[in-house]
Amino acid sequence: MNAVPPALELARVTKSYGAAVGLDGASFNVRAGAIHALLGENGAGKSTVVKLLSGLLRQDAGEIFVEGIAAPIPNPRGAHLLGIQTAFQEISLLPNLSVCQNLLLPYEPISSVGLLRSRESRSRADAILVRLGLDGIDVEAEVGSLDLPERQKIEIARAVSREPRLLLLDEPTSALSARDVEWLFDLMRRLSAAGTTILFISHRMPEVREICDSLTVLRNGRDVGTFQISDISDDEIIRLVIGRTLALAFPPKLEAVPPPEKPEHPMLRLKKVATNERLRDVSLELWPREILGIAGLQGMGQLELFRSAFGLEPIESGTMEIDGQKVTLSSPHDAIKAHIGLSLVPEDRKTEALFLKLSGRANVSLPVIDRFARFGWIFRNAEDRAVLEALELVNVPTRAMYTRCGAFSGGNQQKIAIAKWLLARCRLLMMYDPTRGVDIGTKNEIFLLMRAFAAAGGAILFYSTDLPELVNLCDRILVIYSGSVSADLSGDQISEERIMRFALGGAALGGGASQ
Repeated sequence: MNAVPPALELARVTKSYGAAVGLDGASFNVRAGAIHALLGENGAGKSTVVKLLSGLLRQDAGEIFVEGIAAPIPNPRGAHLLGIQTAFQEISLLPNLSVCQNLLLPYEPISSVGLLRSRESRSRADAILVRLGLDGIDVEAEVGSLDLPERQKIEIARAVSREPRLLLLDEPTSALSARDVEWLFDLMRRLSAAGTTILFISHRMPEVREICDSLTVLRNGRDVGTFQISDISDDEIIRLVIGRTLALAFPPKLEAVPPPEKPEHPMLRLKKVATNERLRDVSLELWPREILGIAGLQGMGQLELFRSAFGLEPIESGTMEIDGQKVTLSSPHDAIKAHIGLSLVPEDRKTEALFLKLSGRANVSLPVIDRFARFGWIFRNAEDRAVLEALELVNVPTRAMYTRCGAFSGGNQQKIAIAKWLLARCRLLMMYDPTRGVDIGTKNEIFLLMRAFAAAGGAILFYSTDLPELVNLCDRILVIYSGSVSADLSGDQISEERIMRFALGGAALGGGASQ
């Protein structure tokens, strides 16, 4: 009796981008019906694998087999015909079209005379969302009006609705709340039980352990091992991913500032701030040398808190103070003025933090380009020296000076987004889920940068969807529930269980923070 062939096999696959190597003879296989993790640092070759399987690229050498048959994948249509569907991390939805249109493109129902059947389209889209447990999303809503987690769920729903035999999920949880991750994992288990093979890319080891049967590690474009999940430890996985041991996942917290050294006023103070129905009543104080964490489930007001504190949304009521002085921000330009010194690493680096078609130099110097300009002329030598110093601080290759940001991995892009605020000499760094979609090594670098920034006298307002990051990095944590602060946790009060209790509205402010 013949053995069942793997659902997917890569055999000595190579792909280069000019002098850069994406894959260097990579080989691995995935059994039918498995949930298989593909792990590696940014730039290790994971995205190249996804693009090859999705028909967006063609390999230079080697073969790809689908269900035991050599399968050239010339384009996305060819991938679809082979039963391959992809939910991309860098969301591929069209923001100016509706949820319905995005779900069905390019397979919308057409009449015999070539006209779109709008009523049937809406009915199909509604049925898809109901079947996948997403019926709370309006099919008529414009995708650009949805927040990032909702867009991510639509990206996943579109791929799943086409009933793939091989489903590629590229960092699908990076923008999702804990509750949304539960929804996704339940969906993945049902698909796997029905015979769908899933290739799951993630940098979150607890998720990989919870949902995956097996894994492959890529490093520098090569496969360095395929294992059953139960046969390998986290430490061994990390060693394979980065090629070395990672001795310390989180840097130690600073000791509390002695009272004589504590300034008279906090660097940032918000008093009963409200912006809209999502952010209703938030008060906080953020002191120099402190990392203040913000925790909360999706849509509880945390995004509006960061946007309003950076001048992207107006504060409708309440006050904001910097160093004890009341300020009113009408734009981000007001926020980054030298005497205020605020900065924001936003939720989506590709659309909100960087100009991907511009060089790293242009992106890093842009917020303070006037510092290097006189009488309409930019003094490039001074700009170059300053940008190189900032890139060195965040450990980004010097070729970023002249290379467009879109050519870099997600981790290096995020470090470039941080470098521009270091160059701007900001005093208060607001970071909204800054490790989303970056690899283990880059996460560690970002954590070290954060702690060094705080140790030098800066202050950080930090939101993360990853509770262990909040627990291990933050000196204090504010939990946001329904637009208000439900808990202010510090010291021994900080734990994942306590954060989640308050994030679910488990107790009133003050009454449970000390429990």
